[in-house]
Amino acid sequence: MSGRVAVITGASQGIGRSTAIRLARDFGALVLVARNKAKLEETAKAAGEAGSQVLVIDADLGEAAAAQYVVDETLSAFGRIDALLNIAGAVPQIDLFEMTDQQWEDGLALKLHGARRLTIAAWPALKKVQGSVVLMSGNSAIFPKAPYAAVGTINAAIVALAKAFSDRGIADGVQVNSVLPGPVMTGRRQSYLEHWAPLHGMTVEDATAKFPQEAGIARYGEPDEIAELMAFLVSPGAHWMTGSALRMDGGEVKSI
Repeated sequence: MSGRVAVITGASQGIGRSTAIRLARDFGALVLVARNKAKLEETAKAAGEAGSQVLVIDADLGEAAAAQYVVDETLSAFGRIDALLNIAGAVPQIDLFEMTDQQWEDGLALKLHGARRLTIAAWPALKKVQGSVVLMSGNSAIFPKAPYAAVGTINAAIVALAKAFSDRGIADGVQVNSVLPGPVMTGRRQSYLEHWAPLHGMTVEDATAKFPQEAGIARYGEPDEIAELMAFLVSPGAHWMTGSALRMDGGEVKSI
């Protein structure tokens, strides 16, 4: 796998950063994409130390032209794309009755449309090498609730989008899956707890300690655990798995 190239969006922090560092063990080259160049450089340093050649692209995938730019830069540097991991996207966790049209549009622009455009732009290169795509959703796709309606709605759309891409991928030889993480302790999760705590009359510290019990799980997940799942999905051993929505949430969603 040393000659393969992976593109990872949202690689500056959280699950994206952990995924990039994990994939450095499996891919000869990584292309790391996010808006924060300083944090991207930190990820690139860690990935480079793990043995991979790294290209950093600071771009806002919410902008229409960014997807083709990322693909062009990747092909110019490495000549191929074997795996695309669409992880970027922060959706505001605001109550359904309080969220503005612009906040909805901003959430859709990056997480849904950014992933859609980048997958389409990379598709010819992926088709050429029978590559893999992963789209990051979340388990709120299964149980959307009013306090974070946009998160659940957009995550559900991403699962459907991944299914649609996988349908085309069967004919084109491109494997496509989505991943639905549960409560993973990242900076975004901490921000959620800071919003959740006052709504429930608690300090952030108490809310952080109590949330797993409220969610019916033993503990928070770790970014590295999701990164291992992402690495499996773009490995040769998983290539027959396509069109799947894989939930990794510590058992928070109690369904079959």
